[in-house]
Amino acid sequence: MRSLSAPFRALLLMLAFFTPLLLAGAVQAQAGNQGGRGVVLIRDAETESMIRDFAHPLFRAAGVDPALVRITLIQDRAINAFVTTGNRLFIHTGLIQQADSAAELVGVLAHETGHIAGGHLAQLPEQMHLAMLRAVAALLAGGAAAAATGHGEALGAIAMGGQASAMGEFYAFSRGQEQAADQAALSYLAIRRWPAEGLERLLRRLLDQELLAVGRQDPYFRTHPLSQDRVAFVQERIARAGAEHTALPPDFEARFAMVRAKLNGFLGSPQALRRLYPERDGSAPARYARSIALYRSGRIAEAVALMEELLREQPGSPWLHEMKGQILFEGHRPQAALPAYAEAARLAPGEPLIRTAHAHVMIELGTPALLRAAVRELEASLALDREAGFAWHQLGVAQGRFGNLPMADLALAEEAMLKENFPDARFLARRAAEALPPGPARLRAQDLRNAARPENMTPEQREAEQAQRRRR
Repeated sequence: MRSLSAPFRALLLMLAFFTPLLLAGAVQAQAGNQGGRGVVLIRDAETESMIRDFAHPLFRAAGVDPALVRITLIQDRAINAFVTTGNRLFIHTGLIQQADSAAELVGVLAHETGHIAGGHLAQLPEQMHLAMLRAVAALLAGGAAAAATGHGEALGAIAMGGQASAMGEFYAFSRGQEQAADQAALSYLAIRRWPAEGLERLLRRLLDQELLAVGRQDPYFRTHPLSQDRVAFVQERIARAGAEHTALPPDFEARFAMVRAKLNGFLGSPQALRRLYPERDGSAPARYARSIALYRSGRIAEAVALMEELLREQPGSPWLHEMKGQILFEGHRPQAALPAYAEAARLAPGEPLIRTAHAHVMIELGTPALLRAAVRELEASLALDREAGFAWHQLGVAQGRFGNLPMADLALAEEAMLKENFPDARFLARRAAEALPPGPARLRAQDLRNAARPENMTPEQREAEQAQRRRR
């Protein structure tokens, strides 16, 4: 009995070691530097627009349809970006806040594009499975050797050697993927005639962290294995292409500086902001960050005055109009916020977040004419992004205030489905389907009701519903 239990315990330990690694590319990176709290997602039209404009040309250079990649921003100070299944690209706010230039952000986006185009994440489970099989085979061989020789230490020696060999092969595979992504990144940057120095600078900075304790390393270092060889490879490629003229589009650096200032203004401490943007700094990014900091501290009039100063210099910026509207609206001045949001929506009609915010102000003001305009604005926003739960909620509110309760129920059923609140989705969709006349809206309500039935849910959705019931 004892001779059987020892290898069994070793097998369990080995499986426990491998299982977390299966999720390393997604879960570990998402959990990085969260301090035990849940992942916080950020939605901001200006930041998302900038990232799309930086990334989409790289996607096209790689032969990847930009419409198939969903970009999500995570609030986290760490330098990190990673790809998960389904072509989901996650970017930490810390990557933007700590990057020295737009070129560094572009370099990381090019690298992650290499992972997407190379299908690297799809290969990870197979490689982990092979590594586990090799380790288990070594464990069984060790057991056979122990039984044949009568020496129990043979089991441990062969098993540990096999595990080390298997993990060495996996890490070699991981390093190979990272170098392949670097190589692809350089080719995409060359196609766009964009500089690669930003990628090299960021890699050098992260390489310096090899000397840090693991707890102080950025997640990008832990999930993207670095080596001097990778840095040297990028440097050599840059030196070889040195005669070629490359440059980012002229507005990239200015846009990057404004977005970084915005994130610093919202997420940074007052002390950090004073270090980053001392009073003598009169640049537009510095004033942008100060205006947001003033708004966060409740000094609305001063924040608006700084924003209006910026708008006199950049009257065509939808983001500054949007920010002015947000300051006024959250400063309890919705009537004054309305023209700012209207101008932002006029300048950026393809930005669903701005159109939803514009509609939100109109709903709060509540006149019949504004409610009708809010419904139109929300329908336009949802045509651009149907996965926006807040927009569905606002549409439900606007329809409800009109007295159009079936359409309100339908909108709120859409929101409930996005939140995986399946009991509410079933109830609201059934009530909407029973009250709506024949047509597309009733068909949609019936579809939602059917999708929310337990027998039609995926196992993950059924598990989410059960978890929700337990919480109740």
